[in-house]
Amino acid sequence: MFDVKEKIDELVKKLTTNKGLAAKFAKNPVKTVEELIGVDLPDETVKKLIEGVKEKISLEKISALFDSDGDGKPDLGVLSKFLGK
Repeated sequence: MFDVKEKIDELVKKLTTNKGLAAKFAKNPVKTVEELIGVDLPDETVKKLIEGVKEKISLEKISALFDSDGDGKPDLGVLSKFLGK
């Protein structure tokens, strides 16, 4: 078997760097994930991967809001504009 966390990280990297692939994932996540990993997995495993990918992408988007200088470290981000900093 494979490390689920590692596979989620791999999928997120592929999806966030390829807009066409991201659009395909949005339309049919199960088929896209199975194609990307090259294996027909049990439904429960695929669902775990899909949920993990969606959560990680959401967290990355939220984290980016708190990084106003683009250094990858949270700071006031978008809030700095409202706080005048």
